[in-house]
Amino acid sequence: MVTIAVDAMGGDHYPRPEVEGALQAAKCLGVRVILVGREEVVRNELERHGGWQELPVEVRHASEQITMEDSAGKAVRAKKDSSIRVASRLVRDRVAQGVVSAGNTGAVMATAKLVQGMLPGVDRPALASAFPTLSSKAAVMLDVGANVDCTPKMLAQFAVMGNAYSRVIFRTPRPRVGLLSIGEEEHKGNTLTHEAQPLLKSLKHVNYIGNVEGRDVYTGSVDVIVCDGFVGNVALKVSEGLVDVVRQLLKESLKASITRKVGAYLAQGAFNEFKKRVDYSEYGGAPLLGLNGICVICHGRSNAKAIRNAIRVAKEFAEGNVNERIATELDGWASAQAG
Repeated sequence: MVTIAVDAMGGDHYPRPEVEGALQAAKCLGVRVILVGREEVVRNELERHGGWQELPVEVRHASEQITMEDSAGKAVRAKKDSSIRVASRLVRDRVAQGVVSAGNTGAVMATAKLVQGMLPGVDRPALASAFPTLSSKAAVMLDVGANVDCTPKMLAQFAVMGNAYSRVIFRTPRPRVGLLSIGEEEHKGNTLTHEAQPLLKSLKHVNYIGNVEGRDVYTGSVDVIVCDGFVGNVALKVSEGLVDVVRQLLKESLKASITRKVGAYLAQGAFNEFKKRVDYSEYGGAPLLGLNGICVICHGRSNAKAIRNAIRVAKEFAEGNVNERIATELDGWASAQAG
């Protein structure tokens, strides 16, 4: 049975969504969960759920907590018994295959990198996020914030990592991989995209389709979008803001008259489907790819559904041997480059 450690003290509303999501996952997904945090706090929340002792769930004590207000660098160095650090050590020591956290993103990334280490052939980890598209499958964008400044070699590594992730998690047989730029033509872009082009073309096991533009992210014409963390994070935050605005505009518009209210009632199924396709909780969280282990980072405001789905992603990541695939393909690419 796959074991996933959950940082029970990370999210905005800890530990309720973490505990509830963990119990849902243990009950429905066939996964063992270790809840990491202040034992008294976590057990008090568990006691609200009758029969939890019958599930494959246990508690591991951590005396410290990294908050959203903490400086990531200082907290990682000073709080050596924080819940995210203890959870990451469980992965390092092979007690768990992965860790899920809705905590301080910078601290989670820094801790995971420090404690778990990197896969051979990976310069920097990349944060991957799923974007809804017009097709039935989501597109994966990376990096969306782990590395503000990237080298061309790092973008090529991101392509390999995103390719493996899309194949396993979204079951895309041969993902189309594109480089995010300001035009489809090769001569468009900046120095980074120009220098990354030949490296991306040299990836034998990657179906590289060339430059893609911002409008292509949502059309379903590309499965993996590669970019540096600065551009990717802007794209992610713009998308999240746009979804919130569209939701609010729809609510206001549909309440404007009796006729519209009736129409909204009749179209409730369609609206529910729309909400499901753009709801971040459906995707769980963003995996930090390239680590020697599994780390899925969730929104700070994640609910139980998001935590459960993040655990599902971590479980599928482990069962699909994504890290092994990434390491093998990067080793093959490095050998080809050297030859």
